[in-house]
Amino acid sequence: MGKATGFIEYPRESSEHDPALERTSNFDEFKREMDDDKRKEQGARCMDCGVPFCQSDYGCPVDNLIPEWNDLIYQGRWEEAFWRLRKTNNFPAITGRVCPAPCEHACVLGISEPPVTIKENEAAIADRAFERGLMFARPPEFRTGRRVAIVGSGPAGLAAADQLNQAGHSVTVFERADRIGGLMMYGIPNMKLDKGLLQKRVDIMSDEGVEFRTGVEVGVDERPTDFARLFDATLIAVGSTRPRDLPVPGRELKGVHFAMDFLSRNTRSLLDSNFEDGDYINAAGKDVIVIGGGDTGNDCLGTSVRHGCKSLFNFELMPEPPKERTDEMPWPHFARTLKVDYGHEEAAARFGRDPREYAILTKEFVGENGVLTAVRTVRVKWTKEPGLRPQMEEIPGSEEEWPADLVFLAMGFLGPEDMVVETLGVDRDERSNVRAPFGEFTTSIPGVFAAGDCRRGQSLVVWAIKEGRGAAREIDRFLMGYTNLE
Repeated sequence: MGKATGFIEYPRESSEHDPALERTSNFDEFKREMDDDKRKEQGARCMDCGVPFCQSDYGCPVDNLIPEWNDLIYQGRWEEAFWRLRKTNNFPAITGRVCPAPCEHACVLGISEPPVTIKENEAAIADRAFERGLMFARPPEFRTGRRVAIVGSGPAGLAAADQLNQAGHSVTVFERADRIGGLMMYGIPNMKLDKGLLQKRVDIMSDEGVEFRTGVEVGVDERPTDFARLFDATLIAVGSTRPRDLPVPGRELKGVHFAMDFLSRNTRSLLDSNFEDGDYINAAGKDVIVIGGGDTGNDCLGTSVRHGCKSLFNFELMPEPPKERTDEMPWPHFARTLKVDYGHEEAAARFGRDPREYAILTKEFVGENGVLTAVRTVRVKWTKEPGLRPQMEEIPGSEEEWPADLVFLAMGFLGPEDMVVETLGVDRDERSNVRAPFGEFTTSIPGVFAAGDCRRGQSLVVWAIKEGRGAAREIDRFLMGYTNLE
């Protein structure tokens, strides 16, 4: 696929970004897409590699037909590329922005050269589809008379809603927040995923017949008996939103927040009033510490810099990752190597250093009159014996105290909240997730299904889409006795 010698002729080139300090003056997206000719060259780098690991179990969870649409990009056949991409992914404009791109880690070219820009190519196809009028409402030609309730409007819920609606079922999506999108709306900052783009996609689904009901909390505003009476099937897609806490002395001090509270309130205030309502956690002029790495921690860094924080550090318990693959992460496995994301880059530009401190353990939050003033830590050493789990030990004499007005806990999530799961009465597994076998997505209650992070645990947006599509397939089979959904 692509040009036979493209991977030899063209080096990997990524889209340009606005300069780090310049872009932190606002919450707008800062990636600048390259022109068609340059993007065609990047599509041309896709090799005729024989076995496309990019779309194997190591690569893309939604089984995107990557070599096919890379070839279509190279040929300038953008509309055909869009339809090949749309065949497997309901929201490529979103995954093309927020996915960590396991496909690129599994790219065959990546064995010896920088891999193909698969993620950016995907976003380029989707963006051009919007620009060129290919993304518009296409309501189904018939209705089956079956009704489906979907609880939660994150990527799993929306993917299932899109699939089931196109199959002719009448779909109602319940969302407790005031806007549709779940994690994609309020958990991911606007500079990473423009909410106008997300809203365009939601509006298209609404025009196609999906009913969205916001401000509705199942278990409070809606009862399960009503669901059984009004709907033929129900899908639980509430995500994994119970954050991991850090129960150390001083946790109750004012100024210690969960990262998602910081990010969601920031985006809501931005969308509601451009921050004029003041209803958000403001890091301006504050000493800020983010505990926990990953995408959520990085988003807290970028948001804090945009507020104008006084200082910024990011504590990570694990040691600094290697810069290159090791024997423990061979190709085509996902390479957990050192990554410099946008938030790290912006913090370094603002303060002259990478904000991350590795192998550091938080021991205590310190405060005065109930208000946070500092964080006490100790450095740790990690050792690992062959075949055993890594072991951590504190390093004597490495205690430190860091000034802090705000701490954001970004240490992951432990499972779905209790309200919906207990209200619907479905069984849970040993990790507190909804018990539903992958591939079947059936819960302990007939007619009730589960998909996404509430079923598999905290994961990627692209995995949630995969699960939503799979659950839609099985719900369609349950309702009709057969299914044509993929």
